[in-house]
Amino acid sequence: MSKYFTSVIGRLRVVAFLEGCSYLGILFIGMPLKYFYESGETNMILGQAHGLLFLLFIVLTALAAMHYKWKLGRTFWVLLSSIIPFGTFIVDHKILKKIHQNEQASSSV
Repeated sequence: MSKYFTSVIGRLRVVAFLEGCSYLGILFIGMPLKYFYESGETNMILGQAHGLLFLLFIVLTALAAMHYKWKLGRTFWVLLSSIIPFGTFIVDHKILKKIHQNEQASSSV
């Protein structure tokens, strides 16, 4: 587990996972409770957590883009993933995981 906290990309992957989970929580738990059962408290709590994670995701994406010298296109797709349901999970699988694995392989040599 410590492999995720020793690099910028590892921290971004953790925050991307949490941000994606919070977004899905709002969409599939908070919103139905708010509109079908008139209970907005869950949405308020999830919304605050999601807002904090969203901001952290943006900051870590900017840091990763500078650290790994990403082109604008890659940075755009990673940022866009945060507003698409399941997007952060897809970006983690297609982009972030590969960068993280390459970084770990090069650091272990």
